[in-house]
Amino acid sequence: MADIEPKDALQRISRSVYLTHAGLWAERVCQSLWPLWTVLIAILAALIFGLQDLVAVEVVWGVGAVGLILMVAASIWGWRRFRAPTKTEAMVRLDSRLPGRPIAALMDSQAIGEDDPASLAVWQAHKVRMAARAAKAKAVEPDLRLSARDPFALRYVALTSFVMALLFGSIWRVTSVSALAPGGANALAAGPTWEGWAQPPAYTGKPTIYLNDIDLAELSLPIGSRLQFRLYGEVGALTLTETVSGDAAVAAEDGSQSVARDFVLNSSGTVAIEGPGGRSWALNALPDAAPAITVEGEIGREADGRFKQSFAAKDDYGVIAGQVSIALDLSSTDRRYGLALEPEPRDPVILDLPLPLTGNRAEFTETLIDDLSEHVFANLPVTMVFSATDAAGQEGIAAPVSVTLPAKRFFDPLAAALIEMRRDLLWARANAPRAVQVLKAVTNKPENFIRNERAYLRLRVVMRQLDAEKASLTPERRDEMAAELWQIALLVEEGDLASAMQRLQRAQDQLDEAIRNGASPEEIDRLMQELREALNNYMRELAEESQRNPDSQLSQNMEGMQMSGDQLQQMLDELQKLMEEGRTAEAQELMEMLRQLMENMQVTQGQGQGQGQGQGNQAMRDLNETLRDQQGLSDDAFRDLQDGQEGNDPGQQPGQQPGQQPGQQEGEGQGQGQGQGQGQDGRSLAERQQDLRDRLGQLGRGNLPGEGSERGDSGRQELDRAGRAMREAEDALREGDLPGALDRQAEAMEALRQGMRDFGEALAEEQRQQGEGQQGEDFGRADPNSQRDPLGREPGDSARIGSDRNMLQGEDVYRRAQDLLDEIRRRTGDQSRPNSELDYLKRLLDLF
Repeated sequence: MADIEPKDALQRISRSVYLTHAGLWAERVCQSLWPLWTVLIAILAALIFGLQDLVAVEVVWGVGAVGLILMVAASIWGWRRFRAPTKTEAMVRLDSRLPGRPIAALMDSQAIGEDDPASLAVWQAHKVRMAARAAKAKAVEPDLRLSARDPFALRYVALTSFVMALLFGSIWRVTSVSALAPGGANALAAGPTWEGWAQPPAYTGKPTIYLNDIDLAELSLPIGSRLQFRLYGEVGALTLTETVSGDAAVAAEDGSQSVARDFVLNSSGTVAIEGPGGRSWALNALPDAAPAITVEGEIGREADGRFKQSFAAKDDYGVIAGQVSIALDLSSTDRRYGLALEPEPRDPVILDLPLPLTGNRAEFTETLIDDLSEHVFANLPVTMVFSATDAAGQEGIAAPVSVTLPAKRFFDPLAAALIEMRRDLLWARANAPRAVQVLKAVTNKPENFIRNERAYLRLRVVMRQLDAEKASLTPERRDEMAAELWQIALLVEEGDLASAMQRLQRAQDQLDEAIRNGASPEEIDRLMQELREALNNYMRELAEESQRNPDSQLSQNMEGMQMSGDQLQQMLDELQKLMEEGRTAEAQELMEMLRQLMENMQVTQGQGQGQGQGQGNQAMRDLNETLRDQQGLSDDAFRDLQDGQEGNDPGQQPGQQPGQQPGQQEGEGQGQGQGQGQGQDGRSLAERQQDLRDRLGQLGRGNLPGEGSERGDSGRQELDRAGRAMREAEDALREGDLPGALDRQAEAMEALRQGMRDFGEALAEEQRQQGEGQQGEDFGRADPNSQRDPLGREPGDSARIGSDRNMLQGEDVYRRAQDLLDEIRRRTGDQSRPNSELDYLKRLLDLF
């Protein structure tokens, strides 16, 4: 690179020096005059916004005087601090940013050695190096930061106000200040002498119209538009008249105020500005139509009980809200049974309609989905009235629709009965005595009918409360009992089942009930899915039980009744196909076959357990027997309560019927199973409770599973809790307090169940730790030496189950099963066959 001469270097940096000099000017102007331009743009912002037209002229003059004083003060302050920058200062600032200050070196002269050639050569070489450095100089940016001088950021406040005024105000409003001075009207600058705006309602989405730019004599505006006019110049020179708002014509205002008028377009008419440069318009008020809403299609029911109803709504500018009112249609209600009484007053149910979250609401279709299963209107005739509201407050109402309000369906007979009694209570509190009678009848013999013991105990508590308060039942207590009945019905219907077999039986019962009652396809699909899941869970439990207890066996009442898992799935697919095709009779037959197959699967414990395992299983059986006896005793106490024995005389034993001899028990002649000691020995309920407590104490001191483990300790704590509850129940029985005894007995049974669950887990853990158990169990009687599950599958390693052997050969296994059943029926009708064979065939038919 060629050397740069010093003179050339100074010429090259001239542009950088010029820009740096301009930056110094900007820096010093900003630092000195920022208060002046802050005050100036703040005043302009106020004028553009038109604040001078909204206040009295005295206020405008006062604010103007203050503003003028501030401007003068800011000017003086800035002038005293301002110092014009020079070119030399610009070069010094530029030189200070370069290493070695090359610009100063280029402008220096050699002080000594001017006659020495060597010294002169060194000096020239130094200037050449400095010239090369100076040639790289770039302009220095100015320091425009004012935060130290303006700690409150007043300049930003004024600037923001000015920008907002430019966006939302009018710069022409500044000229109105001239009209405030004496004779100002004559010296008014050229420009508009009035301004007008038409602002449609915000919900229309239409823009504001600046009337000065509109040359049309006729305008169409939405009704409710806001019209704003500002008249400038000498007061009285312009006047405004209008016939669209319904108000009287505008009169000229006095000279102390500027003329301004705002009004709303309520009807078609004219608006005129009379005077120099005036205008007039014929305004056509466009009406805002009320929204319209219609019901689309028929009401439907989801699988979980929610109802769904489609509707369509439209409005010229959009719907903002919608509701549906659901009222009882008393004239269409079947007034029988619990509905025969006059219903208590019920307000209609009001539900908000769903609206589109995005998009246009001028016209849309939506679906209302809600759940009123717990309301008294559920499954009763109702009238639904849909309504929609627009932004103007107008309401459109659809024609009333009479429907039966869909709700959750209960397929378990007990659950359905509880829901019906709950509805009767909500219908009228006078139904309480009838509800008590029906519930007593339903729970009279709960064996083999109420499978969920927890639901049974909770139901008995509700029955006792309802029976005691039926004469003075308050709405609050009624609602509490209705809520409890709903939970009990759900417990019965959906279950809190600890057994996979019970879950499977419940799924079968519900599906069978749904087939008979003609349930909807959605409900059928849901119940079929529940049945499949319950069946899979049951088979998994069987496989795990087979792995835990290799000596257990599954007895089947019908020899050779084995079926592969694939065939079972085919049976379920065929069942669903029959229901979809509407062949309900064949579906019920196939369902019955599946039920019988499942009921024939009973697991029994073998006799080959080891000593420790056998003791644990024996303890579990003893606890289970104690639980059954406690349940029987609780049933006897409840029957005594139903028979009104709570207030017997002191000489009568608790649990003794009126007129009974002390040695005669209530359960005599009624069969076994009413509780330990019921019958011949004449013991009272309290004595039987004491025996159960003593037996539980002996079991607690025996060899229970899980000694020292967390589950074992938890189980023992539950047994202690059960013992305390039994003692309290015994004391209550001796005092004749049957309700209190029932509560304590329920607590004892709950503690026993929890303890048995803990011991069962502890026992299973012990068996896993001991490594006992080979894969599989002896299932059925088809092959005593093989280990198969109830469906004929041979278990493999690690509880893997599966087999290629089928119960029936051929593709149409269901048709083959039907043929076999028909053949059994045909042979049963042949009376010429031996009696032993006919008895055997009848037993087979009873099974299937």
